[in-house]
Amino acid sequence: MVKRIILHWSAGRYYPTAFEKNYYHYLIDVEGKVYNGKYTPNDNDDCTDGKYAAHTGGGNTGSIGVCMCAMYGYQSPKFCGDFPISATQFEACMKFTAELCKKYNLQITPQTVLTHYEFGIQNPKSTSAGKIDITFIPSYSWVCKNDVGNFIRSKVRWYREKI
Repeated sequence: MVKRIILHWSAGRYYPTAFEKNYYHYLIDVEGKVYNGKYTPNDNDDCTDGKYAAHTGGGNTGSIGVCMCAMYGYQSPKFCGDFPISATQFEACMKFTAELCKKYNLQITPQTVLTHYEFGIQNPKSTSAGKIDITFIPSYSWVCKNDVGNFIRSKVRWYREKI
């Protein structure tokens, strides 16, 4: 049963690789196109069989992993590398996440729609602690690191109201 959506950046280039498809249910390229990963969200109902998308250490069971293919070379907001998240990509991700919330009847809260970074904060003893995705949105560079999750949820809510 799906209980949450965890958002990521791949720390890769703009298009999903076969390797990345093993770890996320959905991947979004620089142009906003959504790709399916190797596993379905239902595969993450039971993570004891080894056949699931392992996107969030300590938080895979019941979680959908949605990833924006970007941020290779990221070091800080002042140096995003050569593959920053594009505005088109970000908006497509927010819209797609809203569609998933509708499909799975998920409320949009910090427990049900969150970034990998936020999951690590909420679960400091998990292997997700210290992850930095998503702490910076290049097209909204004014959003502070600790406000990114709330900003994302407000965007997802806005798209949810439109569908």
